[in-house]
Amino acid sequence: MQQLSTQDAQFLYIETGNNLTHVMGVNIFDPSTAPGGRVRFKDIIAHVEGRLDWSPVFRRRLMRLPYDFDLPYWVDDEYFDIEHHMFHGRLPEPADWRQFCIHLSRHFSRPMDMNRPLWDMYVIEGLDRIEGIPKGSYAIATRVHHAAIDGASAMYFFSAMADSDAEGTPALGRKPAPVEAADAPSTVTVVNRALVSNLQSPVKMAGTLLRFSPAIWQTVVKTLSSDGGPGRSVPVTRFNAPVSPHKVFDATTFSLEHLKQIKSRVDGATINDVVLAICAGGLRQYLQHHGELPEQPLVAVAPVNARRRGSEAEAPGNKISAMTVALPTLVDDPLERLRMVRDTTSQTKAAKSGISARLMTDLSRHVPAATLAGVARLVTGGRFASKLCNLFISNVPGPQQTLYMNGARLLHTYGMAPLADGMGLFIATPSYAGEMSFNIISDRELLPDIDFFRECIENAFEELLALG
Repeated sequence: MQQLSTQDAQFLYIETGNNLTHVMGVNIFDPSTAPGGRVRFKDIIAHVEGRLDWSPVFRRRLMRLPYDFDLPYWVDDEYFDIEHHMFHGRLPEPADWRQFCIHLSRHFSRPMDMNRPLWDMYVIEGLDRIEGIPKGSYAIATRVHHAAIDGASAMYFFSAMADSDAEGTPALGRKPAPVEAADAPSTVTVVNRALVSNLQSPVKMAGTLLRFSPAIWQTVVKTLSSDGGPGRSVPVTRFNAPVSPHKVFDATTFSLEHLKQIKSRVDGATINDVVLAICAGGLRQYLQHHGELPEQPLVAVAPVNARRRGSEAEAPGNKISAMTVALPTLVDDPLERLRMVRDTTSQTKAAKSGISARLMTDLSRHVPAATLAGVARLVTGGRFASKLCNLFISNVPGPQQTLYMNGARLLHTYGMAPLADGMGLFIATPSYAGEMSFNIISDRELLPDIDFFRECIENAFEELLALG
């Protein structure tokens, strides 16, 4: 019997018709390395079926309680049928990169079936007119609800599907531990656990407040002081508005070697600093073009993996914190932007400013589920969200060795993540096999010229690379 953590459950409570909280990984495969140079849809189904035991996510559905009087449970789906989770289609005309992005956006914008295990796969053929993609290649778009995985556990989930060679050797290199049965709890058990949880909540919250009291005081002082730092004042941009159900997507890919070259030009800089500097340069160019560049730096929230190494890294669910970063969008010189990002992130880590995120996570563990559900919807409803940040930027390292599935070689990986009212831009940067993709997720009304924004990101990268 496994109950969702409060952090997992929040991704259920904040979901609305406009703000769906699933993530989607997109992998493009070249079947020329597969036996006979071809992979059929039924072959993909058989492969996935052979890997179902690698993660409990595949066969478990949610058991949500009436009025959210306690946190939901994961239970085995007694009617599980893999063919209800796998779909097959073809890219419509003109079957180019732009149409591919539109097709993915529409699929991502559709709600998931919340009565089944929270994942599905969509195989897309007909990519022959996409520049740089070999003939006969296909994509697999895999959606998983954020209540089931975060960025780090998503890497394990997707790696469970992958092979290290064309012969079918599992990439993880070992057999998984048996997945324990998750029977639905009885009514008596549910009621007893809910009563205990709700009665203990005030006591546990008081204990947490006492343990964190110095940190709370420092956070209050920092927030109220005149030099409260980057998170004190967030400028309003076009992205700080309610989002519609219609998401848009585009992406571009850079060599990791080039990103490392850029990193080496500023002592102490990291790849993540380079990512933030490129995003800052792209945002500056885009907003300047539209005459919308604020007189204050834009503020980004960057999720931080809070998992320990070992078995915790493989466990489903969410274990994340976050840090707030002021992006140097007012700085014209690209190298100076990178220096400022390095200084900002190093100071943030040194000051452990992520304490407020960790504190809120710890406090939320002791909030009754019904209260948590109401607060989550209120905070993300747009009235408060626009004061938190302008965008999300997530950098999740991926495998650097070449991977396969059904003998087909994995060429490129892309990703899409949820938005929220008041935070209508997400830039995700997963890496794979020596390259990193910059994935732009936004709303059709907020970013109608997403292809131009992608060009701004590319220009910011080229500016830094050209510095020699």
